[in-house]
Amino acid sequence: MAEWTDKLPIHAKKFIEGRRLDEVECIVADLSGIARGKAMPANKFKTQAQFYLPNSIFMQTITGDWADSASDGFTEPDMVLKPDFSTASAAPWTADVTLQVIHDVFDQQGKPVPAAPRNVLKHVVDLYAERGWKPIVAPEMEFFLVARNIDPNQPIEPPMGRSGRRAAARQAYSMSAVDEYGPVIDDIYDFAEAQGLEIDGILQEGGAGQVELNLRHGDPVKLADEIFFFKRLIREAALRQDCFATFMAKPIQDEPGSAMHIHHSVVDLKTGLNIFSNADGSETDAFMHFIAGMQNHMPSVIAVLAPYVNSYRRYVRDFAAPINLEWGRDNRTTGIRVPISEPEGRRVENRLPGMDVNPYLGIAASLACGYLGLIEGKMPRPQFTGDAYASGADIPGTLADALDLFEEATDMQQVLHPDFCSAYAAVKRLENNAFLQVISPWEREHLLMNV
Repeated sequence: MAEWTDKLPIHAKKFIEGRRLDEVECIVADLSGIARGKAMPANKFKTQAQFYLPNSIFMQTITGDWADSASDGFTEPDMVLKPDFSTASAAPWTADVTLQVIHDVFDQQGKPVPAAPRNVLKHVVDLYAERGWKPIVAPEMEFFLVARNIDPNQPIEPPMGRSGRRAAARQAYSMSAVDEYGPVIDDIYDFAEAQGLEIDGILQEGGAGQVELNLRHGDPVKLADEIFFFKRLIREAALRQDCFATFMAKPIQDEPGSAMHIHHSVVDLKTGLNIFSNADGSETDAFMHFIAGMQNHMPSVIAVLAPYVNSYRRYVRDFAAPINLEWGRDNRTTGIRVPISEPEGRRVENRLPGMDVNPYLGIAASLACGYLGLIEGKMPRPQFTGDAYASGADIPGTLADALDLFEEATDMQQVLHPDFCSAYAAVKRLENNAFLQVISPWEREHLLMNV
């Protein structure tokens, strides 16, 4: 056992030090970002260099149905999963001593499976490396803590705070609002420490029970792994305190939605310098090309950044979410924002992704837009200096429309990989069709007796 445990990161070694490790969870993220895999006794795990899962896990919808994009039928061949020991992390909420390890996914010939979300992101990062660049990202996570909801027909409500009152809205940045559900926050911090995950800050957002968690900037794959882990630990922390944590883009009517804003910069691999800034601190052409890439190519990946029918309920005018692809300096009404920074920290913030996005795919799609911009060398539209909500919407308004753009975008398909794009579109079409079969309370209320 010493052989494989020697490969573990320090925080994982610390977690099992002096304790009997009972179980190892071997996991991958599916298209929805759900952890799929196998749990096995630690003694069994140490004897296996790899294990197998059917490729159908990347064709499963959020409802549990399966799409089929294979031309030779639905045969479910096995994929080979190999552990990335650098991702080994505690599962501190379990009764037994358990580690979780993210695995990389290959076909039986040893090639990365294109539909695996972690492979999609690695592929995009590799494209940057081939040009001598290294992308840097800093994600922000927004989510809601809500009262337990075991009946899907009932509206979601804010959680009950320690005062005995439900969490109130319109309390952005209020410390007392965060204190209302302090025990959940405490568990989040404790779990994150046990897992070796660093939190840059936690704050109250504008919605009732809405929290924002900021992560430090760094490597895109590492940050996506962390968000993948964070989603799970936050849900577990909430359950401990008798509430739910949800990453739906728009869980509560008349409240703001939850975003996963992504900050991007790019450094030169040889010099380590930010390619968005000149030596004198001014903005480079590459900076403008990156912004242009986001403006020109973001519509084609909205289906990835907003992956569910609910995602489009977040894009509401004057409701803290962008509805446009304008760019501006320190302007939160634009979809593409340039935050205040020193030249070495110059970056571009993509405010379009929802928190329901698969973190690997959301970061990959956003970086792909910037990459195409850098390759094409085009300039963006003039910066927007006023209220960009007044400019009108220029993003697709439904998942069906977004998928049409996604399937037509041949340049983007080459960056993300055509096989992934085919699988993703098939899954999302099936999900959208399933939604269209559902009769909503609004329809029953307003149409049943009136039309």
